[in-house]
Amino acid sequence: MNILFLDSNHPLLHETLQKAGHICDLNYQWTKDEILNSIHLYDGIVIRSKIKITKEIIDKALKLKFIARAGAGMENIDVEYAESKGVQCLHAPEGNRDAVAEHAIGMLLSLFNNLCRANKEVRKGKWIREGNRGIELMGKTVGIIGYGNMGSAFAERLKGFGVTVLVYDKYKSNFGNDFIIESTLDSIFEQADVISLHTPLTEETHYMINDSFINNFKKNIYIINTARGKCLNTADLVKNIKSGKVAGACLDVLEYEVLSFENLNVVNLPEPFQYLMQSEKVMLSPHIGGWTIESNQKIASVLAEKIEKISY
Repeated sequence: MNILFLDSNHPLLHETLQKAGHICDLNYQWTKDEILNSIHLYDGIVIRSKIKITKEIIDKALKLKFIARAGAGMENIDVEYAESKGVQCLHAPEGNRDAVAEHAIGMLLSLFNNLCRANKEVRKGKWIREGNRGIELMGKTVGIIGYGNMGSAFAERLKGFGVTVLVYDKYKSNFGNDFIIESTLDSIFEQADVISLHTPLTEETHYMINDSFINNFKKNIYIINTARGKCLNTADLVKNIKSGKVAGACLDVLEYEVLSFENLNVVNLPEPFQYLMQSEKVMLSPHIGGWTIESNQKIASVLAEKIEKISY
């Protein structure tokens, strides 16, 4: 197959495909016009997040057999339209699920134990113990929303912490086991101390975590979002941090990210984000939950295997 790479990836991906006899064109800087003028020559497209694969591109891709995204989310591909045209849409959540799960645990433990603040203080010669007294994860109830690759990997990492794990997934059932409890949202609202979001970004999940959602919880809660920034309404989060309803938040993703996730939209960043930057109740990281040395290679390996299974 002739395969067009429109975004950089671990070299293992194109090297593996080339060894299998495919032709890989690495055109990371192509403009939209260049893509539209040449896409009819290709059997497959490989992207990450920089490029949106729209109906216009799909209609020009007369030979296209697959669109592959080196990552988990598929929101930058018109999947429904592509599949209606017989184009397979591939992604590789298996490749970075472990990285995301570990990152979520790390952020939560750092927040609970004031590690970022304490680290800065000690480096300045301040030795403050009582002011940095933490809380323990043991004994807490953790609610997981979404039980795909990321949610299940996060649940697996919680096994050694002595927590109760409630899991809700609107589109799955009969997945409970000795450790996790298949739950309803109402049960999570009633019992959870911590919630962790592991859903894709869709029309249904856009701003899923908002003021109304947060105030359904019986307890004051901690929120983890390693999914997509626009699944959470930042202004509503800030409102509830100020009121105390949200005791803390771990955010690896923000609704202010640009499409490629490579930067923030730094022009006129709104007041809610300014608040997050100053708050010691919030842990922030730049969308690096699935961004490890190991996951980079695993994503390439998983995607190469899936592409090789396509009949051509």
